[in-house]
Order: sequence, then structure tokens, then C-alpha cells
Amino acid sequence: MKKFLPFLLLAFVSLFIFSCDNDNDTDNDTYSKVRDVTGTFSSPNYAFSQPLNIANSDVVLVYRNAGGAWQLIPKDQYLDNVTGMPTGRVFNYNYVFDASEVQIRIDDPSFDLSTGLTSSERSQYLTSQTFRIVLVPASMAKNTNTVDTRDYNAVIKYYGLNDSNVPITKAN
Repeated sequence: MKKFLPFLLLAFVSLFIFSCDNDNDTDNDTYSKVRDVTGTFSSPNYAFSQPLNIANSDVVLVYRNAGGAWQLIPKDQYLDNVTGMPTGRVFNYNYVFDASEVQIRIDDPSFDLSTGLTSSERSQYLTSQTFRIVLVPASMAKNTNTVDTRDYNAVIKYYGLNDSNVPITKAN
């Protein structure tokens, strides 16, 4: 009996140690929920990517820094008429994502970005653009229709996210 008691005690303690293991979490709550990425769009694809590590069911929202305010993309960008440039110039900031990355890109259905922008417009719309990526875990994302995702501040408040010290990465 004296030899059996230590083994029984060891088995009992081991049961509690392994039952407290949290390695089987599937909601990936360990990633940063808000991050900034800065990049420059250039020819030929006018896109850059940021790696992610999220579940397939999580939601990604991307906002562009537009003069101190955050604009949800996709977002059409209408350009003023400029002498020597085509009229009706419009392009679209857009993004696609999967579990491993988000690609931020410019879709330009109406004109060629390489020849359809002035040098000041290139600087304003293509160079050193900052985007804020908001990652919403699937468990919380089921309620995205109850918050106006166009309003960055409403999203941050609704999901209780901390955006006071956002990590910044350079895409290119």
C-alpha cells in the first residue's frame, strides 16, 4: 500500500496539470487585434501584403488613413479633372484576405495608374500609404451587423479593442 499511494498521488496531480492545458484553443485570440501597415503602391500590380495568422472564419476590416481619419475600404477615390489627364478618373482601394495574409491593392478599372496620375497625386495616393488592419475573431464577428463597420471608432469601442499603441509594419 505504501508503494501504491505515491503512484496514485502522482496520477491525481497529473490529471489536473493536463486538464488546465490551453493549447487546444481554436479561436486564435493570441494575435494582435489592431495593427498598422505602411506601403507604397507601384507598378505592375499596385498591391502589397501583410502576413496574418487567423482562423478561416475570422473577419478582417481594413481602414485607410485619410488625413487623420480612418476610412473603411473598399473605397472609391475620385480624382479632380486636371488638364492633360483623362476625365472621370477613379480608382478603388480594396483588399482580399485569407487565414495567412491580407493583400491591400488598388483596382483601377477606369484608367492606367502609371500614366493617369500627376506626380502630386502619385505622392498623395500611392506613396507611403498607411492602413489599419482590424482583426475580429469569429466568436465576436457574428455580431458585425450590429455595428457600423464604416465608423472606425464605433468598431474599436464595440469590440473593446485597444488602439492606443498599435504595432506598425512596413510592407515594402
